[in-house]
Amino acid sequence: MPVRIVRRLAGFLATLFAASFVIFAAVYAAPGDPAVFLAGGRDKLTPERLAAVRAQYHLDEPLVVQYGRWLWGCLHLDLGRSFKYSDQVADLVATRLPTTLALVAYATLLFVVLGVGAGILAAVKQSSWVDSAVVGGTTLAASVPSFVAAIALVSLFGVRLGWFPVTGSGSGFTGTLHHLTLPALSLALGALALISRVTRQAMADAAASDHVEAARASGIPERDIIRRHVLRNALGPIITMCGLVMAGMLVGTVVVETAFGMSGIGSLLVGAINTHDFPVAQAVLLLMVTGYIVVTTVVDLVHPLLDPRVREEARTA
Repeated sequence: MPVRIVRRLAGFLATLFAASFVIFAAVYAAPGDPAVFLAGGRDKLTPERLAAVRAQYHLDEPLVVQYGRWLWGCLHLDLGRSFKYSDQVADLVATRLPTTLALVAYATLLFVVLGVGAGILAAVKQSSWVDSAVVGGTTLAASVPSFVAAIALVSLFGVRLGWFPVTGSGSGFTGTLHHLTLPALSLALGALALISRVTRQAMADAAASDHVEAARASGIPERDIIRRHVLRNALGPIITMCGLVMAGMLVGTVVVETAFGMSGIGSLLVGAINTHDFPVAQAVLLLMVTGYIVVTTVVDLVHPLLDPRVREEARTA
């Protein structure tokens, strides 16, 4: 296990380093010159003014030198200063990050509880109308994009019925929960469908194993068989997929936060791209990639602990 941890940490650092360079280079390869924006537009822009702005923000240096300067600052939690707001990028991200984390946590709770529950119900009631209803409902949920689901939820529960607010993130625990219900539900719909399918298939594969048939033949109650033998053996792929889906939700918040007018890092990223605020865009993208890599690395390390068969295969290899 220590060797596995060291290897995964080395892969984590290498992946993060490569991703950071791609993020930095891709943002500067986008259309538009940040120096022109920093100079206040093209009106009355002189070559001397443009050269001064480039020198002030080190935009006249080679790309590798700029990347090294930016990476060194990131290692010291200095993400630069926003072109648009003239504030420290770290302060902007820290202000908006709690809203996004609360949204992701709420959506994760929804798709884990509802998705795993629906998958277990469909696996237990296979070849019945319950199974068909779960499969049909999850297929419909998976086919609806998050922005379409957001618009439909706002129209029905926010405008017509007036049960939930459609903008903002609320204050206090109850207010935040009330404001985040519709955004979290729209964010969790596709994940709920995926998790229910994975749960159903994993439990079906576990139920077809020989030791489950032997347990049934020995007279063990069906409820105990499902809980001790089927569900326990299916936890590995279920938890792995839940972790991967949760990691990818940071990117999904971009659409949902924009649709519901929330002040999170997703809407901050959209505004930074529209205004060519490159330091903010780079910081938010780096944060999203880091979060995804961290969660996937943790899931990869935890998986062998959940499934002894994986640990034995790794030891044999």
